[in-house]
Amino acid sequence: MTYDERLQNVTVLGAAGKMGSGILLLTAVEMADLALKPENKGKAFILNAIDVSPEGLSGLMNYLRGQVRKIAEKKTVWLRKMYADRDDLIENFDIIDEYIFHVLSIVWPSTTLEAAYKSNLVFEAVIENKDLKVKLLSQIRENTSENTWFFTNTSSVPINLIEKDAGLEGRILGFHFYNPPAVQKLVELITTDNTKEEVKEFALAYAKSLKKVVVPSNDFAGFIGNGHFMRDALHGLKEAEALAAEKNIPLYKAIYMINKVTQDYLVRPMGIFQLIDYVGIDVVSFIMSVMNPYHEDEEIEHHLLDKMLEQGVKGGQYSSGAQKDGFLKYKGGKVVAVWDIHKQEYVDLDKFQQECDEMLGDLPESHVAWKSTLRMKNKEEVLKTFFDNLKTLGTLGAELAVRYGRRSKEIGEQLVNSGVAHNIDDVNTVMLTGFFHAYGPVNNYFD
Repeated sequence: MTYDERLQNVTVLGAAGKMGSGILLLTAVEMADLALKPENKGKAFILNAIDVSPEGLSGLMNYLRGQVRKIAEKKTVWLRKMYADRDDLIENFDIIDEYIFHVLSIVWPSTTLEAAYKSNLVFEAVIENKDLKVKLLSQIRENTSENTWFFTNTSSVPINLIEKDAGLEGRILGFHFYNPPAVQKLVELITTDNTKEEVKEFALAYAKSLKKVVVPSNDFAGFIGNGHFMRDALHGLKEAEALAAEKNIPLYKAIYMINKVTQDYLVRPMGIFQLIDYVGIDVVSFIMSVMNPYHEDEEIEHHLLDKMLEQGVKGGQYSSGAQKDGFLKYKGGKVVAVWDIHKQEYVDLDKFQQECDEMLGDLPESHVAWKSTLRMKNKEEVLKTFFDNLKTLGTLGAELAVRYGRRSKEIGEQLVNSGVAHNIDDVNTVMLTGFFHAYGPVNNYFD
């Protein structure tokens, strides 16, 4: 079966979710473009969008319509060539509208799993629950040919467990998109000892066509991305508790301070608590619970996450993409308050921010903001100067940042030494590309 033939009938499970909708968008456009090739004219391309929520599927189609319009507007020159034989398509808006219709006509929304039974390729993007994944994939496997391949978007569950329990015998691999899939360039590719070579070759070809950066990870719970992020988050949680105890301050103040240190002092796009909120406190807690049983030499869990969930504070995002409140409260995309776990209420920043900033101390004059590093040609030189200055300050903020940077490096090296990542470059690529860090965690800045 050729690449084009493989993509003639595809299914996305969990299509109305944030990850599923992004995967569906990318795949729908790829299939639509293949269908426009002269050699494929007249061939049917079907993309089954399966989800349990009819309302979610309705919203999905509206999302696709808007996103495909943006995509079409960027490639009108190519589309004119594809529609060269259509005398009725004259203006650009005619061509764009026709392309939107073309893409959407490929997508078949459904709430029943039976729609997947004729697919050559199945993307699974349901919640991080191994038993649910196995149940769905097993049912499809029992009703499809042995030529159906399965790509799971799991970010934490070992692929070999899904493969074994679902009876997929080399026909599955981990194809972990980063959130949101339509924007993020990174894909973690995870194979098992049984994965067929042709499945892997197709995955690489598909990723290349989508212009994704592929980083291979060995099949360990959490893989590279969450392997680093979960441990990095644990360090932040522990540092906040330790800081609150050492300085005899409320925990919410320590949370603010660690979040500021990890964003401003470490030059990251988000502080660690903002990142936990972005992913979702419930999601972070669940991923840790998935990883924890497979790492007997360390505890990948934290009671503070459990406490937040008990109090009904989950974080995450609305369907619009706006941030839900978690450890931090947001207004217009900015942090305005921090959750007090004891009083179970948010405390406005203006009541304590100045006090905490003074405790942390001033940043060096050589400080650089994360956003300004994005197009910086001499980034490494600038960062080295800043971190060298930071190490000599002796302020509380500097001490916390240097300790955090060293721990981040240890985690990266641990991923390589334990066989999760193939090499240091892969760890750094994941954090640079998938988490938008300004520099890789394995560096010499904090030595």
